[in-house]
Amino acid sequence: MATKKTVSKTEATQAGTVKAEPVKSVKADAPKAEKAAKAPARRAAAKVELVVEYQGRQVSEKDILAAVKADCKGTAVKTLEVYVKPEDGAVYYVLNGSVTGKVGF
Repeated sequence: MATKKTVSKTEATQAGTVKAEPVKSVKADAPKAEKAAKAPARRAAAKVELVVEYQGRQVSEKDILAAVKADCKGTAVKTLEVYVKPEDGAVYYVLNGSVTGKVGF
């Protein structure tokens, strides 16, 4: 039967064994690194301007939407479908899937 021998720190150092140091925690930086790795690169939104031209007349998207919103005044907008029909000189719309209307060009 073998007996256990207690080794002093000096003897352990002389024997070539090294005491392991505790590992420092980096939890504070880990969420930031994970978030940065998961986040896709953001691109600047492109500026888009829509103008409808027909027989020498023009109307911009902003003007069309302003006219439709003025016609729908007081109604909560959940969905809005806009149809431009230049030959009639009109813009037709469907509001919230059921309310329909027409505004002039």
